[in-house]
Amino acid sequence: MVPGYDRITPHAIRRASCRQPLVNMKPPHALLALTDGPRALADMACLGAAVPLLRRMPGSRGKHSVMVIPGFLGDDPGNGPLIRYLRGLGYIATGWGQGRNLGTASFDRESLRARLEALLVKGDGKLSLVGHSLGGIYAREIARMDPHIVQQVITLGSPFGRGHRNASHPARLYRRLNPSDAPDNDDDTLWIPPPVPTTAIYTKGDGVVNWRTSVQEGDYAHVHNIEVLGSHIGLNLNAAVWYWVAKKLAQS
Repeated sequence: MVPGYDRITPHAIRRASCRQPLVNMKPPHALLALTDGPRALADMACLGAAVPLLRRMPGSRGKHSVMVIPGFLGDDPGNGPLIRYLRGLGYIATGWGQGRNLGTASFDRESLRARLEALLVKGDGKLSLVGHSLGGIYAREIARMDPHIVQQVITLGSPFGRGHRNASHPARLYRRLNPSDAPDNDDDTLWIPPPVPTTAIYTKGDGVVNWRTSVQEGDYAHVHNIEVLGSHIGLNLNAAVWYWVAKKLAQS
């Protein structure tokens, strides 16, 4: 069993310890938001040209498992190209198997726990988590609660930083779909990294979330912030992201 995963509830990710001053963050500029989708198409076009080179990246040295978790409103088919790329590098890669990510109320915790357990059995006893946007927040929290099963976490444009609740355009829709997830206060500690090697990939061209909330604050030896060019929507189909994901996975 994966202990503690049943503690991922709408309020489990808010902790009262280690309180920090609030940060007044705003969503990205409207121009960035309106062009994020078209720029994602450009990211995909660049990826197509880079795939032959990306396939030469170092791959898995053994049977290492990787779960790719979709962002808000995303699903496994949307991460399909990245999952297949990682499989081509020798990893036991899979999606989260929970359908479309609509928030904390949209997935079955027992089913997700079983999927994690299956990956542990198939692989080398640990797994790496790659999460796009909201999926990266889930990845960080899984690693925070069960660091002994997680090799590393890689987030793609995930808004875990202080002030994140009002710093994204989908925030209102998220709260509408997850009314029980309404915070009692604005003092969460999502910004504290999990105790495993963590990579935060972000783009200053992010049109969905304020890019500053996707960067890890503080001086942590086990955390690496990496900036890439591109859109938020297209981060999971971004050639530079694929390069860094492969590089980080190979390093572990």
